[in-house]
Amino acid sequence: MEFVRTIIYAILIALVARTIAFEPFSIPSGSMKPTLLIGDYLFVKKWPYGYSRHSLLFSQPAFSGRIFSRPVERGDVVVFKWPKDNKTDYIKRIVVLPGDRIQVIKGILHINGEAVKRVPVEDWLDRDSNGEGSGEEGVEDDHNLRQYIETLPNGVEHRIVEESDDESLDNTEEVTVPAGFYFGMGDNRDHSSDSRVWGFIPEENVVGRASFIFYATGSGEPLYYVWDSIPRTRLDRLFTGIH
Repeated sequence: MEFVRTIIYAILIALVARTIAFEPFSIPSGSMKPTLLIGDYLFVKKWPYGYSRHSLLFSQPAFSGRIFSRPVERGDVVVFKWPKDNKTDYIKRIVVLPGDRIQVIKGILHINGEAVKRVPVEDWLDRDSNGEGSGEEGVEDDHNLRQYIETLPNGVEHRIVEESDDESLDNTEEVTVPAGFYFGMGDNRDHSSDSRVWGFIPEENVVGRASFIFYATGSGEPLYYVWDSIPRTRLDRLFTGIH
């Protein structure tokens, strides 16, 4: 009985910590390159924006709205429940706040009619998630993407990549973000399904802010394939912050 009680207490402590403090999250796609890569495992801080029902395990409808609510800041990388089903975890950068007008013109983000500063820097080397895109052991399918430093109106700088400025999402209509919603975009601008595609992010759907990468692997396999993931650990990405 003592052993059983210890296990129950450990589970309860883990659930409480997951609800109010940190929740692990893995990157399943390349939509946030170069900031986040497939195979990155990170912790999400739950407290910066307060709590909603989506802070709870399985998004239990214990209450509506948010408690201890604080607004998301422009430039934050945020995990949220996809508004199309309210259960799938997505991660994007919040670039536009409630009340702002947003438009993309020839690849350049415009907020409230003003072009966001975008400065070209060195190209970014994009690799297949396991570095073996050709299928041959040790042979990599690498290609360069144009990389920029984008500076949002509040001074937050972050890197984005573009294949061109004439892709399907590089020109959009101007829209105004309504109260209680946010507009999120991936840093991999030409390969991100984001608010340009499926609309605004409800404030209630925000789970937390991406904090730091605690593990990263270049393996394309799940983490429990330790014989594959551990040898391909990306040591340079361990315990790095997310900006």
